[in-house]
Amino acid sequence: MVTRFDPFRDMDRLAEQVFGTARNAATMPLDLYRTADHYVMHFDLPGVDPGSIDVSVEGRTLTIQARRSGRDEENAQWLARERPVGTYARQLTIGDGVSLDNIEASYADGVLTLTVPVAEQAKPRRIQVARAESGHAVETNKADRQELQA
Repeated sequence: MVTRFDPFRDMDRLAEQVFGTARNAATMPLDLYRTADHYVMHFDLPGVDPGSIDVSVEGRTLTIQARRSGRDEENAQWLARERPVGTYARQLTIGDGVSLDNIEASYADGVLTLTVPVAEQAKPRRIQVARAESGHAVETNKADRQELQA
């Protein structure tokens, strides 16, 4: 059996036993990208009960909360307990260019996916340019012509 030396292993175990915390705090990693008409966010939440996930919007703040429960085996002497348990939370401030009323959320294979549509007023638009008839001169008033000649 190969063992790897970790000078912090005993400190981590002691902190875990005394405070109930691990060195690696519970995190909620995020990937975010934009397609033509919506933003997509993927949050890694492995082992989370989908019923514990709460997505809410207040003002321009998007809040995601989830809870992962731990397994407490009676009469067990834990040799390693590295999987974080507890409540995960993340807040994001969202700009004006999105439609917060139409967010869609799904959870599959430990990944929470939020799809946020781009607001209509923020979508790029093409403005049609009309062709002007040639031969039309721009009229200037007499004061402007005198300034141009000077």
